[in-house]
Amino acid sequence: MFHVLEAALEVIDQLALVEPKLRSKRKSLADEIGRAAQSIALNVSEGRPRAGLDKPDLYRRAAGSASELTTALRIARAGRIITAEEFAAIDTPLDRVRAMLWRLTH
Repeated sequence: MFHVLEAALEVIDQLALVEPKLRSKRKSLADEIGRAAQSIALNVSEGRPRAGLDKPDLYRRAAGSASELTTALRIARAGRIITAEEFAAIDTPLDRVRAMLWRLTH
């Protein structure tokens, strides 16, 4: 089991619970959040079997998307689009993803 990928998929599962609310209030932000979350999982998955410079580059891209997702979720919370509890439910697995990606890129 590739733990960072599993945690990234857990983030996507949690996002699915608030996606209709996000989409109804801020479609562009919902689209950005969806793309960033997918980018994390896809770059991690693509990086896993790679060798050489490709691997850390893909993990850095995933880390960048995790940072983007964090900021987009903070914007949604600050704009009262999602609650603090909904934010926390997504941020908990996202924090694990960020930590694992930090270890993979440093």
